Amino acid sequence: MSENSYRSVLLDRQSAIAGTGADAGVASHYGAPTREARDLFAGKAIADLSHLDVLELRGEDRQSWLNTLSSQSITNLKPGESSQALLLSVQGRIEHEMKVLIDTDRVLLITELGRAEPLREFLNSMRFMLRVEITNLSETHGVLGAVREIPTCNDLVWRNPWPQVNAGGWAYSREDHPGLERPWFLRIVELDRLAQAVGEEQLAGTMAVESLRIAAWEPRFGFENDDKTIPHELDWLRTAVHLDKGCYKGQETVARVHNIGHPPRRLVFLHLDGSMHTLPAEGSEIKLGERTVGKLTSTSLHFEAGPIALGVIKRNVDPEAVLTVVDGESNYPASQEVIVAPDAGQTAGRFTGFLRTPPSK
Repeated sequence: MSENSYRSVLLDRQSAIAGTGADAGVASHYGAPTREARDLFAGKAIADLSHLDVLELRGEDRQSWLNTLSSQSITNLKPGESSQALLLSVQGRIEHEMKVLIDTDRVLLITELGRAEPLREFLNSMRFMLRVEITNLSETHGVLGAVREIPTCNDLVWRNPWPQVNAGGWAYSREDHPGLERPWFLRIVELDRLAQAVGEEQLAGTMAVESLRIAAWEPRFGFENDDKTIPHELDWLRTAVHLDKGCYKGQETVARVHNIGHPPRRLVFLHLDGSMHTLPAEGSEIKLGERTVGKLTSTSLHFEAGPIALGVIKRNVDPEAVLTVVDGESNYPASQEVIVAPDAGQTAGRFTGFLRTPPSK
């Protein structure tokens, strides 16, 4: 759907404040974002994410064909199963991210707002003579999100694999991952039945969703990535890449960086100085002393941890160093928690608490 055309019926709820940018068309909050995040985390609320796009693939070749294009192995997924996949450039850079749900006679893909049509156009260009039909359902279908399964009239539920390490994947961060505390489900619903699907459920806005996502160290397409990002930098080898599947565009870079090199940048979790009364803007510079070493990609006020953020910084930045986020005239001291290890790859086992062996296949 057009980024500017959609308006959720749930914005008519009392105290709803409309979101902007990537979350335009749904509520950023309903008057109390911190409480909403706490309730969402506790399973007492659900989130209106009906602005997210949905694509449908039909035809006999749909699953095997998508498998040949994507970074993830999806050929053997059964109806009701879900995964995450990336489409990469020849250089291994991330071009599309897809949340994949297998239905009985179709494959459904959930993408960020405004991404379904570019993805549909690309997929159509790669269809050739194969039996695949691609339809953009974004005008008629949307998504609800929660840490529990949401009872509605269908079973179209995408189960977030993050932060589990999928078969064929690899973890670039700790085994005691904070994302384990936040399961996440997306239920695809018809937009004309959105209010009915929600019923009397308590609602949480996208500010609450983002707060839990950041605390779970989970990257989001369009936020943590830019036009040079490779999957290793964001720890997406966990859930979105299969290191042993057949050829796909960008596979050589994925294998080379993982086996004999290190990603040039790394995702990092930041605890921001809580003495400031505002949060730094996304895109703010991250500095070590006078040197710019990265940029802030996502930020939130968490109901327990206070001001937190994700950023992407140069690989060789000292993990113990206190960094500074610079937003205009304001400076925010920030301590790090390592997400992607500085020597991530086959050598990640050097770091105490990081995986030393490949996950079981």
